[in-house]
Amino acid sequence: MIAIEAVLSTVVTILVAILIFSIIILVHELGHFFVAKLMGIRVNEFAIGMGPTLLKFGKRETRYSLRAFPIGGFCAMEGEDSSSEDPRAFGSKKVWRRVLVVLAGATMNLILGYVLLVAYYGIYTQPAAEGQIAAYSSTIIAELPETASSYKTGLRVGDEIIKINGKRVVTDFDVANLMQSDEDGIFPMTVKRTVDGKKQTVELPAVQFELQKNEETGGNILIYDFKVAPIKKTVLSTLAQAGKMEYSIGTLIWRSLGDIITGKYGLNELSGPVGTVDAIGDAVSQVQTVGMQSLIVLVVLITVNVGIFNLLPLPALDGGRLLFLAFEGIFRRPVNPKYEGMVHFVGLILLLLLMVVVTFSDIVKLFGG
Repeated sequence: MIAIEAVLSTVVTILVAILIFSIIILVHELGHFFVAKLMGIRVNEFAIGMGPTLLKFGKRETRYSLRAFPIGGFCAMEGEDSSSEDPRAFGSKKVWRRVLVVLAGATMNLILGYVLLVAYYGIYTQPAAEGQIAAYSSTIIAELPETASSYKTGLRVGDEIIKINGKRVVTDFDVANLMQSDEDGIFPMTVKRTVDGKKQTVELPAVQFELQKNEETGGNILIYDFKVAPIKKTVLSTLAQAGKMEYSIGTLIWRSLGDIITGKYGLNELSGPVGTVDAIGDAVSQVQTVGMQSLIVLVVLITVNVGIFNLLPLPALDGGRLLFLAFEGIFRRPVNPKYEGMVHFVGLILLLLLMVVVTFSDIVKLFGG
């Protein structure tokens, strides 16, 4: 009986995870769909999932379908990848209208992420103790003993951290991420400091923090020797904190993409749909014990990731289409739809091959623990 309950629980968790991932894709494609309709473009098919069609409906100009594999979706517009004489074809519309349609998918993902962060901070973030009104953390140093190593190398109470290792800092999440990813505990830091009542930018070339050895991983654990000032929780500060946090998450994703390109991370550290669903499933299974917080943050991370990834200037992605539209806008003539379609087709094949490799890696990691 216990085994049956465990299997049912696992199945439900996986189904919920697939549903959440599908909603993220649905939001992206709905962005393309609604803006295409608004711009007067004919949409031939709106699909969630890829592969064989499981369910289809719609008797007017647009066919709606649900496909077998929940690894994506598409909004197929008339004349998107080929020539068309239809006055409502994608290619017949002005460049700025097509740019809005292409940008709409990623924009919807970012909007979803922001709305979820507002809900997260508005509902779950509370002051640290009863009677306090502060719930968020700034990047301003509030407490720093004179005996601390970072004090001895130049950091001071009242300093506002704006850069670490040359990278922009807007939230305490940035501070933690940049410091924890450092290997020696020593890095340049840029702060704003009040001198004679005026804010001045001060360069601290070698701020040092203490490191402890992690016995489990063999790596280093950074020991913070300062505390940052809190921020009072209000409607405006909640809205601002959500925007800053989404920026921080987007920056982290962008930096991670750069690390993959430079070889710091390998393909085996990427996650595709299987790995994503597995991660969502883990967060779903913990809802009863730790609440919705970790699940919301994970969904934000995924939806922002989907938005940014789709804007990469690669064939078959929204960013690739933007490149062709930029060419047309600059030179006042479009690329031959035949050649553009071929480029996107080749890009799609390469993207699917990458998906196969990443999915295989996900499955190996899943069963290998």
